[in-house]
Amino acid sequence: MTERIAIIGAGPSGMAVLRAFESARRKGAQIPELVCYERQSDCGGIWNYTWRTGTDEHGEPVHASMYRYLWSNGPKECLEFADYSFEEHFGRPIPSFPPRAVLHDYIKGRIVRSGILPYIKLSHTVRSVTFNKDTQKFTVAVKDLVNDRISSSEFDYVFGCSGHFSTPNVPEFPGLDKFLGRTLHSHDFRSADEFAGKNVLCVGASYSSEDIGIQCYKYGAKSVTFSWRTKPMGFKWPEGMEEVPLLEKVVGRTAYFKDGTKKAVDAIILCTGYLHHHPFMEDSLRLKSRNRLYPQSLYKGIFWLDNPKLMYIGMQDQFYTFNMFDAQAWYARDVVLGRIKLPPRAEQEADIQRWTEKEAAIVDATEAIDFQTEYVRDLITPTDYPRLDVDGVAKTFKRWEHHKMDNILTYRDQSHTSLQTGTTAPAHHTPWMKALDDSLEAFLNQPETKAAAE
Repeated sequence: MTERIAIIGAGPSGMAVLRAFESARRKGAQIPELVCYERQSDCGGIWNYTWRTGTDEHGEPVHASMYRYLWSNGPKECLEFADYSFEEHFGRPIPSFPPRAVLHDYIKGRIVRSGILPYIKLSHTVRSVTFNKDTQKFTVAVKDLVNDRISSSEFDYVFGCSGHFSTPNVPEFPGLDKFLGRTLHSHDFRSADEFAGKNVLCVGASYSSEDIGIQCYKYGAKSVTFSWRTKPMGFKWPEGMEEVPLLEKVVGRTAYFKDGTKKAVDAIILCTGYLHHHPFMEDSLRLKSRNRLYPQSLYKGIFWLDNPKLMYIGMQDQFYTFNMFDAQAWYARDVVLGRIKLPPRAEQEADIQRWTEKEAAIVDATEAIDFQTEYVRDLITPTDYPRLDVDGVAKTFKRWEHHKMDNILTYRDQSHTSLQTGTTAPAHHTPWMKALDDSLEAFLNQPETKAAAE
């Protein structure tokens, strides 16, 4: 009897799993039956944009945290698929920092090119995953959202690919319930235009706070204040932007901070991160972790220690993204196909401990990049994943970090070189701070790029 695999989510992680198995099938391997469940009406995971917040048209929690005017905050050269370059997709080189619509188009292009659409069931949300020790089978209950039907099927393996940047972590601060301005979590942030002329407070000191604050500044916010808990981001902020210690309380429209300072604000955006949230998994299968480079209980950052027939993809804090998900998918695929044998549990635990100790010794972003580079290298070495120059990716990440420290408002104007094609990206036709149209059409309207292609 043919084995069956359930894949939860058709974003970049789920797509990586489908692509890995389809690649093996095209090379002559016998693969299990694949079924991918995606609760949204389109593939792409968090790269889908919706104006909706809270719940969608079916009453389900809105998955995507994307907002208008979002541009990649990392070089596209660092996330480029090893088997599908941006140049191949668009027919010419494009700048290093594309907006969301361009990246979504790229993701969709690989899905179509890979021939994996038939495996995907859109508008199907997983309600529960349980495991029967006697039969060694998973039972996956799924709701067809369009037809309002629930059904169950048995599977031999389950891949959890639903991500961990969709369930907001929402802390409480004294006085927020009586704040006279606008309060929201970054998950519900949709348009920076809303905050033009406003004094904005972003609570948090990581990527979402950094980017949302800059977006608000770009689109006309009167001021942007960042409130940090552990340490400030430390960029060279322009006039009108500043960092202060953690928010302590709110009185009326005044925010008070731990260093004794205060500021009148019109809006508070909680850029306080996301939770690993997998409510459909039974307790014995549910990953519970904070956002870290090496989640506990996952051998190779993939295999659920108590039941390695359950595999999680993309659950790490991330420098690497698309190509790391590919590396995980290729390795997991080879375990399922019997090409790689998992060691005894004691060896798996020891390996997790080694990586955990390495993670604990990290002191800065450069070391974090090196850590994840070694992790990706460890995964791709025993597989037939297409050539990926991880050392080149690491160097690009480090240049990117340097550019950000030089000028947080202009790092997206820099050009990087593709590790797949060797082509250096052209400059965008408009400096990022003046590029107010984030559409695919506006971004690709580059006379100098078209001329080079001709």
